Amino acid sequence: MLEAGQLILLVNPKGKRYLRTLNAGEEIHTHDGMMYTDNILAAGYGKVVETHLGHKYQILKPTIYDIIKGLKRQTQIMYPKEISYLLLKLGIGPGTRVVESGSGSGGLTTALAYYVGDTGKVYTHEKRPEFYKLVRNNLEWAGLEHRVEQFNLNIEDGFLASDCDALFLDVPNPWDYLHHIPKAVIPGAMCGFLLPTTNQVSDLLKAMETMPFEELEVCEILVRHYKPVAERLRPEDRMVAHTGYLVFARNMAGCEMSVEPPKKKRENRGKPAADKYHVDRKDMIHAKKDVPEATEAVEENKAESSDEEKAE
Repeated sequence: MLEAGQLILLVNPKGKRYLRTLNAGEEIHTHDGMMYTDNILAAGYGKVVETHLGHKYQILKPTIYDIIKGLKRQTQIMYPKEISYLLLKLGIGPGTRVVESGSGSGGLTTALAYYVGDTGKVYTHEKRPEFYKLVRNNLEWAGLEHRVEQFNLNIEDGFLASDCDALFLDVPNPWDYLHHIPKAVIPGAMCGFLLPTTNQVSDLLKAMETMPFEELEVCEILVRHYKPVAERLRPEDRMVAHTGYLVFARNMAGCEMSVEPPKKKRENRGKPAADKYHVDRKDMIHAKKDVPEATEAVEENKAESSDEEKAE
């Protein structure tokens, strides 16, 4: 039996989906008619309930993917393809304390709150009050607001968190806030950034060159879906390609030892062999004197070739 306050996913035979919160004594309205939440609560997952017009809907448990896609939004949210890789790179899991700035509509905030569990915490910063309120509403709808501490402020003066395990910035000018990062995270913490254009990535990398960041990585994640039909399996006609560049780096401020930078390549690498190895003519002359047998053999071969040419 389901409990009041839970999120459930209702799906009809044509694939129409409704993500709703169950509250006892309420009604859920769809294009196919109305359903009572009490009937859904009594039924449970995998069961079928009917609307007052006789249309059937199956009750399913939503995944975090469904929840993120179902958030109300006023901004572009991060796609699950970026979020999934980000969670692994930053080491997000139960008990993790993570700093975020640029909450937007709360897509990533929701994912972070889901994975840190009840023993972890998300400290998210958003300077625009309308987005701050939207994120709060989305977190309450998803039942994850107790795992998040929100701050309605600009991070130009720093983050309102310290000793955190990871950090992620989704702001247009992250290079202006790099100097605040060591105060917010533990030594060696992984940091991530999302940027839409290559020139922004270049500016960030340049700023990192003068600061204690190591293990830099820049990537772009593309996902191509296929039509799931066995007889004519092929890619979908459309795909969501570029949505942003991810940049990752480890904050080494406070660490007692840093990784040595990679050695520079030799300057002669890739050049012709003649430029690589210079042999002095005098050395060649001395070599002939040192090996008289080899010199005599060469002279004999020349003489034989000359005799053959005369005979012809």
